[in-house]
Amino acid sequence: MKGITLIKTISASAAGLLAFSVSAPAQAPELALLDGLQKGEWTLKARGSAGPGKKVCLGDPRILLQIQHSGTTCSRYVIQDTPNSVRVSYKCGSSDHGVTTIKRESSGLVQIQSQGIESNAPFSFSVEGRRTGAC
Repeated sequence: MKGITLIKTISASAAGLLAFSVSAPAQAPELALLDGLQKGEWTLKARGSAGPGKKVCLGDPRILLQIQHSGTTCSRYVIQDTPNSVRVSYKCGSSDHGVTTIKRESSGLVQIQSQGIESNAPFSFSVEGRRTGAC
C-alpha cells in the first residue's frame, strides 16, 4: 500500500512540475541584426555582377533568410545570432531546405550567403543587399 501511495505522490509531483515547465507557444526569435536593418527598397545583386539585381521591398527583413524559398512557409532554427552576423537553418516541407548567413556592414548594407536544396536540386549563392530607396 505504501508503494502505491508513493507512486501517486511522485506522479502528482511530476504532473505539477510539468505544468510549470510548459512554455508559451513558440514565437519568431528576435534577431537584432535583422531588426536593425532599414525598411524600404533593397537591391540584391550577386557579388561582382554588373546586372541590375533583384529588387525587394523590405518590410519584414526575415525574408532575407530564405530568398531561394521566398513566399514559402518554412520552419527556422537559429544557429548563430550576434549583432553583426546571423546564421539560420530552415526547412520547407519534406525536402526543401537551406542555410543562410547574413553579415551586416551597416543598416543599409548586408552580405548574404545561402545554400541548400530546392525542388531536389542544390543551390548556392552569395549576394550583396543594399538599401536603394523607398518602396
